[in-house]
Amino acid sequence: MIPLDASAIQDPTLPWHVSVLEEVGSTSDWLKQQASDLPPNTVVFAESQTQGRGRRDNRWIAPRGKDLMLSLLFKPEAPLERWPRITTLAALAICRAIEDELPLQPRIKWPNDVYLSDHKVSGLLAETVSTRTGLMLVLGIGLNVNAREFAPGVVATSLLNELHSPALPELDRNSLAQRLLSMLHSEFQRLDADFSSAVAEVRERSWLLGRQIRALTPQGEVFGRVLDLNEEGHLILEFPNGTSHTLTSADEVRRV
Repeated sequence: MIPLDASAIQDPTLPWHVSVLEEVGSTSDWLKQQASDLPPNTVVFAESQTQGRGRRDNRWIAPRGKDLMLSLLFKPEAPLERWPRITTLAALAICRAIEDELPLQPRIKWPNDVYLSDHKVSGLLAETVSTRTGLMLVLGIGLNVNAREFAPGVVATSLLNELHSPALPELDRNSLAQRLLSMLHSEFQRLDADFSSAVAEVRERSWLLGRQIRALTPQGEVFGRVLDLNEEGHLILEFPNGTSHTLTSADEVRRV
């Protein structure tokens, strides 16, 4: 196992301040607790998380030293009402980082997952945090890199598994982490001025477009076919009765 190395991940041309923790409950919780004492654009990686989590407090379980578990603390350069776009841009950045490093074709499962071969390879969660200098965003990302096995019933995969090369011992997590931070910085520049073209790229990578889905929303369960994405990257659904509806949020989305 090649350990994560902050100096190998850090790119001096980018604004991120990178650190690596050996073990932490949750990188996002750690950043939220320390937010007022940390500079903006702080990124923390962990070799092991004991309380990693995703949406609805679902646990994110990963073997020590195999994958990428990180969180970023930053203030998006856009009005607050546009901050939800960060999730869309981050998912696109994850895809681009994978595509640049490996011969794989990731797909985006709205609202916050990345899939390979119909299995989850990455998830993300954006949360706001109040600091002494104002409101900031904490973005947590989990990316399965070198894990070979997953718990029974978990529909997941890793980058290494998808390469179908048993002789390959492991992928370079430091190189992948540096590429990911570069792609995140690049995509975040599109938050305000160029978001429509980002949505077009997300549309090309959508895992749900044209599919029948079941979504659990705050208003209840809905069924429909995904017709398109709107200008904010939300799903446009066609219901069985022929009417359409824009899905702006969901706790759970499944293809049926």
